[in-house]
Amino acid sequence: MQDSLLFRMPFASRPLLARFLALFAGLTLSTAVLASETPQVSLKTSMGEIVLELDQEKAPKTVANFLQYVKSGHYKGLIFHRVINDFMIQGGGMDEKMLPRRTNKPVQNEAKNGLLNVPYSIAMARTQDPNSATSQFFINVAENTNLDYPGRDGFGYTVFGKVISGQEVVDKIKGVMVDDVRGNQNVPVTPIVIKSATIVKP
Repeated sequence: MQDSLLFRMPFASRPLLARFLALFAGLTLSTAVLASETPQVSLKTSMGEIVLELDQEKAPKTVANFLQYVKSGHYKGLIFHRVINDFMIQGGGMDEKMLPRRTNKPVQNEAKNGLLNVPYSIAMARTQDPNSATSQFFINVAENTNLDYPGRDGFGYTVFGKVISGQEVVDKIKGVMVDDVRGNQNVPVTPIVIKSATIVKP
């Protein structure tokens, strides 16, 4: 079609059209490349590094919320404060003294996105209010299908990515000794600290 259009145009206009078509093709390619890129975040913990790949196409609000906390340094010094073997490991809300850190406004529930709570997927923790997730997240270590949309409450828990490196670290964390601490259950006896959370692929 482009050839026939060039053939019908005056000769002087053909270079201009060719440049336009090349520019359009370049923009289309750039857009496709950007759309295919997925953010990756490195969580360096006291037990090793976990690298997450986030699905901003299927959970855009949740990923944007998580990245905002990463960029602000919110997760540095927090711990995995709830660990249940054969279920999940949860972090992003408490420090070593089991004190909460101030959070931003809650993010809208995006559990109805087709992503499942399968082993090594990452999802947002929340209260009974489906739209109450802030900074706390959990990494599934089992097939937690009861957390998938629609779940027991008609909403489920939003999965927004997966572990692509450091699965062995997740496995080590899930097996640590836990106890009750200051009214909180399943707290690791030896704190598992998030030393840093950084974006490794924008």
